Amino acid sequence: MGQPDPVHITLTGHEALVLFDFLARFNQQERFPFQDQSEQRVLCDIEADLERKLSEPFDSTYEKRLAEARTQVQDKRPEG
Repeated sequence: MGQPDPVHITLTGHEALVLFDFLARFNQQERFPFQDQSEQRVLCDIEADLERKLSEPFDSTYEKRLAEARTQVQDKRPEG
């Protein structure tokens, strides 16, 4: 059985940064709710891929940029 075709997911820069931060925090937890180690491996690999593509995690203004990204990604509440 051969390798399945790759699956590509498109994220905005803000979405990628929010996801990276979540995965970085999640992957530091000692107890995982995983059914199989492969689930943990996939999440770690996604975190590593995002880290290679993003410059923000290495920026001195990371927390500010993360806060801005979170604001942009949040569901907007209707005014009224």
